[in-house]
Amino acid sequence: MPSYKQLTAQLEKLHKEVAAAREKEVAQAIADIKAMIAEYEITPEELGFSSRGATPKKKPLPARYMNPKTGETWSGRGRAPGWLAGKNRDRFLIAE
Repeated sequence: MPSYKQLTAQLEKLHKEVAAAREKEVAQAIADIKAMIAEYEITPEELGFSSRGATPKKKPLPARYMNPKTGETWSGRGRAPGWLAGKNRDRFLIAE
């Protein structure tokens, strides 16, 4: 029966072999994918990616408050604008 040291050495060798095999297979998979993308002229949008990256852009929130003097609006999220600071927000609510 092999000793503990022999088994750990075998395990370490196997870990290295697994990492090398994975690296080789991933490189081949990437090459295959790139070839298919080029062959079929697939765009990132067709794969579900946006043109700016992998995350879709969030839609802006609708305005909930409006300054009647200037027409400026605020969604109610984040820091309150100066024209609303210290005032009753109910007066500036946009009627729905």
